Amino acid sequence: MAIRDWPIDERPREKLLEKGAASLSDAELLAILLRTGTAGRSARDLAREVLRSFHSLRKFLAADRRRFCAEPGLGTARFAELQAAIEIGRRQFTETLKSGPMLGSPRATGDFLRAKLRDLEHEVFCCLYLDLCGADSYV
Repeated sequence: MAIRDWPIDERPREKLLEKGAASLSDAELLAILLRTGTAGRSARDLAREVLRSFHSLRKFLAADRRRFCAEPGLGTARFAELQAAIEIGRRQFTETLKSGPMLGSPRATGDFLRAKLRDLEHEVFCCLYLDLCGADSYV
């Protein structure tokens, strides 16, 4: 059965609009980004299968193009679309960091480092030079 034939409160897009993005499961969010399924599978079914295959949303989003495109129902166009969505999220996060004291707390520092380093395919070494004397200082 196509998603358009489901009850309205079970459709991912409509659920997001009614209840907010936080109310959706990983599969429902991914289904919205995928937009369509494949023959005999809705976008939500495809999203569930992909998440099961990759074992987590995080591993799926971090997959390289070869691994991503090897999954039935996915291809280079969907890879490009999801990479663009990920980059939009990164840029929004970077803008948020730039709007105030970037590393004003241990949590902010951890968030910053995770955002910058977690998707690298190689090991890196970095240093943070922090001014611990001025509470209002910016990095």
